[in-house]
Amino acid sequence: MSSLKKISSNRSFQGYQHVYSHDSGELQCSMKFAIYLPPQAESGPVPVIYWLSGLTCNELNFIQKAGAQKYAAQHGFAVVCPDTSPRGCNIPGEDDGWDFGTGAGFYLDATQPLWEKHYRMYSYVTKELPELIAANFPVNTKKQSIMGHSMGGHGALICALKNPYKYCSVSAFSPVCNPTVSAWGKKALSGYLGTANQELWKEYDATCLVSSYDGPVLDILIDQGSEDEFLTSGQLLPENFMTACKNAMVPAVLKMREGYDHSYFYIASFIEEHFEFHAKHLKC
Repeated sequence: MSSLKKISSNRSFQGYQHVYSHDSGELQCSMKFAIYLPPQAESGPVPVIYWLSGLTCNELNFIQKAGAQKYAAQHGFAVVCPDTSPRGCNIPGEDDGWDFGTGAGFYLDATQPLWEKHYRMYSYVTKELPELIAANFPVNTKKQSIMGHSMGGHGALICALKNPYKYCSVSAFSPVCNPTVSAWGKKALSGYLGTANQELWKEYDATCLVSSYDGPVLDILIDQGSEDEFLTSGQLLPENFMTACKNAMVPAVLKMREGYDHSYFYIASFIEEHFEFHAKHLKC
């Protein structure tokens, strides 16, 4: 583990919650990630779930607010939480807004000149980070799933749909389901990918991707609070995704949670159900 630097380690539910930093080749900067190792990891490789966080978040939000360690320990799952973007790359404008640049990598590989060197979160999350985890921690790479929240829910969905044999299951809280038509998505996609070829945008839009999905059966769970301000303002558009899933005959479940919002109070209320959902696939 010489390439990794341990930042913190805390005992939690008989396992350990760690945070590490490393030098990323894909992103050309230092990156941090959190990993929870359940007590079962002391006896051998365990299934692993990747969690992708949302706008303005980093590697700590989920591990500090979701209460996930209890359920990860019960099921014997490692949980990996990467940061949401490169940091400190000195790109002009990277810190000008909360929904673009730092903390807002949108889990894609940028093509625009200012961003293409560092903003390669899709390749980082699907290739570099899993390889690093597999090389240094006791995880079973044939048993991995992915989930996320908001921008990270978008990330989880596109990672699963673009890599049909990589993940056993996918779930998302309040995901940005149709970014090619939402304000958040248009800002990110145009900024990172440009406007000259908007067909490229569809490669990072779950609603577009599921329409042409041609892989093995992939169970999808979408979780949404009914009082989410970003739902009512048209940023998330789960109805578009569910219609596309139905038309493509891809199994997906939308759970609408009455009275819940976009916060981690909502995520913590239902995170146990998501671990149970993934357990059906990771333990088979």
